[in-house]
Amino acid sequence: MKFESAEATVLDVRSIADQLYGLLRERILSGELEADSPIRQDVVASALNISKIPLREALARLEQDGLIRSFPKRGFFVAPLSAEEAEDVYRLRLKLEPDAASAACMVADAREQAAARAALAALEDALKVEDPAHGQYNRGFHLALVRPGAARITVHIIETLNVIADRYVRIHLRPEGRDQRANREHQAILDAWLARDRRTVGTLLKAHIRDTQRDLQGQLK
Repeated sequence: MKFESAEATVLDVRSIADQLYGLLRERILSGELEADSPIRQDVVASALNISKIPLREALARLEQDGLIRSFPKRGFFVAPLSAEEAEDVYRLRLKLEPDAASAACMVADAREQAAARAALAALEDALKVEDPAHGQYNRGFHLALVRPGAARITVHIIETLNVIADRYVRIHLRPEGRDQRANREHQAILDAWLARDRRTVGTLLKAHIRDTQRDLQGQLK
């Protein structure tokens, strides 16, 4: 009985930690928690009526994602946005994403193709109504293009890069007309992906990521 009780407690803590992780991540990605702002563990734990154990676990995961940073005797802070980080993230995406999506389009089944269509439709709807959570729909679409047939670690790395890129995507889409351009590019990529035209998928996705990278270089100077 003692073992069962301890096991249940661990599961409860993990469940709370997962929820905290999702909550804090979305607040960071949406800009509600601004860059360089402190995350006071006492304040968060008190406001949500939780212990610090699951909170520390959630914060450790966010630090692994590159969304927060910890400093000895100072605590946790939301990671700043920088041209250097954006350059690094998009350089890595260029190396991994086009090849992964090109390979995925050749093995995607009907269910996975339907999921990619639905992901793009959800993203377009979010942009139309200016949903502040549109970044997660953008991330969902890009991941739908690489998941079929991809190795677990490959998907994890690409997902992590897209999570970090989320805050930069929001900056990139601020100028008028950028969302319409992104929609056109996404649709062209999806059309080629559904047609299993792996060469065109790779070419279009590289151009899409590279154009965003170049735009951000100008915006973040």
